[in-house]
Amino acid sequence: MSNTTQEAKRLAVSDAYKNWKKWGPYLAERQWGTVREDYSEHGNAWDFISHEKARSNAYRWGEEGIGGFCDSREILCLAPAFWNGKDPILKERLFGLTNNQGNHGEDVKELYFHQVSSPTHSYCKYLYKYPHNEFPYDELVKTQRSREESEYELLDTDAFKNNAYFDCFIEYAKGDIDDILMKVTIVNRGDKEAEIHVLPHLWYRNFWKHNNRFTRPSIESVADDCVQTKSGRNGRYFLYHENGEQLFCDNETNNRLIYNVPNEVEYVKDGINDHVVNSKPTVNPKKTGSKVAVWHKFKLKAGEEKSVRIRLSKKPIADPWTAFNEIFDNRIQECEDFYSDIINKDIPEPHQDIARKAFSGLLWTKQFYYYDVFKWLFGGPGEKPTYRADSRNYNWQHLTNRQVISMPDKWEYPWYAAWDLAFHMASFVEIDPYFAKEQLLLVLQENYMHPNGQIPAYEWNFSDVNPPVHSWAVWNVYEKDKERTGNGDTAFLEKAYLKLIVNFTWWVNQKDKNGTDLFEGGFLGLDNIGVFDRNQMPEGITRMQQADATSWMAMFTLNLLRMSLELAKTNKNYEEFAAKYFRHFLNIAWAMHHIGQKDISLWDNEDSFYYDVVEMSSGITDRLKVRSLVGIIPMFAVELINKELFDSLKIFKTKAAEIVRTRPDLASLISRIEEANIDGNYLFSIMRGFRLEHLLKRLLDEEEFLSDYGIRSLSKYHEKHPFVFEYHGHHQIQYEPGESQSNMFGGNSNWRGPIWMPLNYMIVQSLRKYYAYYGDKYQYEFPTGSGNKLNLNQIADEITKRLIKLFESNDEGKFQYHTDDADKRFTKDEHFKNQHLFYEFFDGDNGRGLGASHQTGWTALIANLIMEMEQNK
Repeated sequence: MSNTTQEAKRLAVSDAYKNWKKWGPYLAERQWGTVREDYSEHGNAWDFISHEKARSNAYRWGEEGIGGFCDSREILCLAPAFWNGKDPILKERLFGLTNNQGNHGEDVKELYFHQVSSPTHSYCKYLYKYPHNEFPYDELVKTQRSREESEYELLDTDAFKNNAYFDCFIEYAKGDIDDILMKVTIVNRGDKEAEIHVLPHLWYRNFWKHNNRFTRPSIESVADDCVQTKSGRNGRYFLYHENGEQLFCDNETNNRLIYNVPNEVEYVKDGINDHVVNSKPTVNPKKTGSKVAVWHKFKLKAGEEKSVRIRLSKKPIADPWTAFNEIFDNRIQECEDFYSDIINKDIPEPHQDIARKAFSGLLWTKQFYYYDVFKWLFGGPGEKPTYRADSRNYNWQHLTNRQVISMPDKWEYPWYAAWDLAFHMASFVEIDPYFAKEQLLLVLQENYMHPNGQIPAYEWNFSDVNPPVHSWAVWNVYEKDKERTGNGDTAFLEKAYLKLIVNFTWWVNQKDKNGTDLFEGGFLGLDNIGVFDRNQMPEGITRMQQADATSWMAMFTLNLLRMSLELAKTNKNYEEFAAKYFRHFLNIAWAMHHIGQKDISLWDNEDSFYYDVVEMSSGITDRLKVRSLVGIIPMFAVELINKELFDSLKIFKTKAAEIVRTRPDLASLISRIEEANIDGNYLFSIMRGFRLEHLLKRLLDEEEFLSDYGIRSLSKYHEKHPFVFEYHGHHQIQYEPGESQSNMFGGNSNWRGPIWMPLNYMIVQSLRKYYAYYGDKYQYEFPTGSGNKLNLNQIADEITKRLIKLFESNDEGKFQYHTDDADKRFTKDEHFKNQHLFYEFFDGDNGRGLGASHQTGWTALIANLIMEMEQNK
């Protein structure tokens, strides 16, 4: 990314959230059913505020909308609502099923696409598809399918029959930092005239009810085409509109409807809904409140389109419309210039389009996230504490989150997850390295990281354990940013490094209980990949030595070693730290092969694979011979360190030599720590050459891990040979390419066969590192048994090509992940077929998209894979 485009120049301005990032698509797509809004006694978050209650309940911690915009503190919110004249409610928010509904857990049941966004959100575009006829809410809830069947989706209903729907394009362009232009364009895609109501909403998040420092803000009409907002928190704004009727109410809960107690104000949150849909006198005739909508009514002929224009400005504007279209045109062109600059023009155009949409989806899923655990548990000043039988996250009372954060997605996962966020930043560094560094430092701050050093996992249970990939992300971002600028941001690196040391210490103290450098971590984000719940092991198992947890820690150690050496270039004190992590890395490598008195190894020589090892109360130690990604993760503990750097750091070199001299048995277990290659690089890796070779035979075997669309999370071998563990119960794991039949971690959790982008990315990245050391010297069959020998870089390319196939048009003309497109809509309908979705994971056999349909988050790594394949030619 150069600094020559207009968008790149905006990014480089400091104090981003006081400048061009002040406004953005920071509204959640679902605030209802979240933990932070749950004030129930027993923690029933999905039921406390349901979709049904959402239109009437004023939220405590955030807001939601369809394709919405807000400022970075979410004081003032802007989003459209729609009504087709037939629905029982306004379409103000996206609908979906809760974890207790449907056959595969929570799932959004809408059709929408994050089409484009520039990194500062100076231009954004979102597409929402809305039926002419009544939205099938009840049908989607009541239609029951077995767990073996696919989910019942919106396109399975008749809602879009005969193309009887509207395309609702929601666009934003910024005239300046506090000048937001909004355009909503409705297109009738049906063959008959249809009615549509468009209601752009402007409202205040209810920040005054629970905080005595703030007085109630106001929005009032100052002209037939203008309303003015007033707040002690953000001053005045003017909202200009063309035509339309102004409707006012307050963003306050309808207590009478929900709780059967009197309302605190006369015109409550659902007043606009009830007025438009039911013609009730529920809007304020005095045209004032804390929530306003501008009501536009259209009847569109077949193929006809209409636009609604809105302008929200800090300053009064004499003529808000003269330059409106020009501003949009300029911002669109600047957005195109930005992506043309960062995406290599030699990449095929369809692949460029995938990358642009992946990055844009990543940008659209940024969200203002507010959650103060202490106040949530005990109430703020003057509030009564809420009684809870089960006080979720009680041990995280220090945690106060009030920032714009990258989400996995904003409907199914409208909360940050530690390891998801790390993967997001590997993509964000390509388009916005400033945001990438800011986010990585964010979760290491004292109001996020626990005093004991743990990084918060996710809001359902901050104490759960995600894989320690934060250090990998920090080093990845540092290296890519250094390559881009020519200068390493050592201030960022040092700040992150010092906090990562604290987190590393937590892992050593909490997850290596016996002090043997073998680690546990429970499910580690891999959900159903285990033969049993690794957080709740069967009776009689005293300990599990996890191949993945131990390998993640080996990678963590190598990351800290590499950072130490980088920082030691300018501060010799870090050489001592480098020596510490060098020794720790050797200790972990040794421990992986010396478990218990019998020196059992995590590596199985007979199967040539890494397995978890369990220790029973009877004294028996045994391997759990499940061929899964758990046994592939040791590949990730790999790093290259150049001989010149070694030679320049005399203290570290001396200490490392002493460790190797006194404990040659440790050094013998890892790869090439004394032998530099032709480029002067040393290889640090848990996997010596012969282990890598044997592991690759399984990894690249199409009867095991290698799919036509990437690397499976569980070997296909287990389809015909399920692994059975008979110990205090019958425990079995079998290859399942799509949705899991086990609900061990809820209906939407499955790592028993599908393809997941983040770990595929790490596999590809690791292979490229091994190639950087071995070069063409090491070649392997691809696929196994084919006789076709490739070097490791070529193998990385071939895996990348298979992953890209997921997003390419297949022989039927549709994207491969749409293999369940029964009515061929994504194949033949020109208004559907070029709209990409970025699924959470993909079927291991046919590539069908599964899980959350908009999890651009870590699936955005497809953009990295596309760009890096070109770079590594």
